[in-house]
Amino acid sequence: MNEKVVLDGPDIARTLVRIAHQIVEQTEGRDVAIVGIHRRGAVLARRVADAVAELVGGSVPLGELDISFYRDDVALRDPTRQPVVLESKLDFPMDGMTVILVDDVLYTGRTVRAAIDALFDYGRPQRVQLAVLADRGHRELPIRPDYVGKNLPTGRGERVNVRVAEIDGVDEVAIGEFEQVAA
Repeated sequence: MNEKVVLDGPDIARTLVRIAHQIVEQTEGRDVAIVGIHRRGAVLARRVADAVAELVGGSVPLGELDISFYRDDVALRDPTRQPVVLESKLDFPMDGMTVILVDDVLYTGRTVRAAIDALFDYGRPQRVQLAVLADRGHRELPIRPDYVGKNLPTGRGERVNVRVAEIDGVDEVAIGEFEQVAA
């Protein structure tokens, strides 16, 4: 597998702390909740929420969102490969809050659109912002992140792989050729 690691564990840790600082600066005085998009976005959201809580000296509502049935490609999927559905956990009132959606990679914008649709089934936040560890470009929808860990200019034939210790045993972001990388 021919991959180039562009962020290692310490880089990711520093990046998430920087994003947490930016969130605190940009949302000062507002009620904030952090919601991660399953799978790796939820792991990153936990880390960001911990850092934000430490900075503000209090707890921050944290949620997890599964978007499997909100995607616009559900009907286009191979019927033999159904999505793995995970539990959404949003056990706090969102009405009037600033909700920070967290995902690992921003690409076409379709995942974020699906997440916003899913989020509004749970309440009506005052504001929704987006934090991503990596923005690789190639948007198909008019979606722009508010907080970006690293911009990664990539080709369409490349894939950005985010790995987190909780799921993959290692923290890293790597770029590889799409055909050579397992999903």
